[in-house]
Amino acid sequence: MPPSRYVVAGNPVAHSRSPFIHAAFAAQTGEPLVYERLLCPLDAFAATVRAFARDGGSGCNVTIPFKLEACALAERLTARAELAGACNTLRFDDDGWHGDNTDGAGLVRDIEKNAGVELRGLRVLLIGAGGAAAGALGALMASGAREVVVANRGVERARSLVERHRHGLGDTAGAAVAAASLDACGAGFDVVVNATSSSVSGAPVPVGARVLARGALAVDMMYGAPAAPFLAWARANGAVARDGLGMLVEQAAESFFFWRGVAPETRPVLDALRASLASP
Repeated sequence: MPPSRYVVAGNPVAHSRSPFIHAAFAAQTGEPLVYERLLCPLDAFAATVRAFARDGGSGCNVTIPFKLEACALAERLTARAELAGACNTLRFDDDGWHGDNTDGAGLVRDIEKNAGVELRGLRVLLIGAGGAAAGALGALMASGAREVVVANRGVERARSLVERHRHGLGDTAGAAVAAASLDACGAGFDVVVNATSSSVSGAPVPVGARVLARGALAVDMMYGAPAAPFLAWARANGAVARDGLGMLVEQAAESFFFWRGVAPETRPVLDALRASLASP
């Protein structure tokens, strides 16, 4: 049997380190697969992914800006993808496409396991209300955090995201959750997560330094050059800065399990990824 084929679908996608990660997972577990990048035109995401599936593809990861659109392609959704209204993982089953969202689980696992910050009892600020934030909010609310505030330039979008999660999670919501505008989101958060694409577009950090508690953990869901401005801002204001590489590896492990039913070890892959990026 030929190896199963997977891709990361997005625009842009040339920078993605997902092929490195999944190749390492495959080598570690012995799973027969190949994993590549798939650039999707901004107006032809669905057509491009459907063509890949028809050509024998087994599934894909979905990155910006298509996570919301990907949900509409799946006949079935996991509970966390349905709650988020966004998918970052599609599996092309014989009886229809199955969608998942592994972003939130990956983010929380990276914060708690790799960064060593237990979220229970902490105050968390989630900046943004798009597909990335939608994937993260449910897991943050279920993490044991005391409070999660979703801050967005358009506060109505943040309110809609918060209300959907309140309704979807009900009594299991865990953390108190609220929506706010960027300039009135509060101060002194223990963990600040940037789920916007502000760095990609060259925009300044969308919140003031007052949102950071002393020694706060500041996480950008991006990595590499796109994350650099936020990380520099965080360090300049006394925070512990963390990029999205750990989250990328952890959510990839969730996707790998969703596709293959095998859970890979993430720590050696994250270490190898950071070493590869540090090499000249």
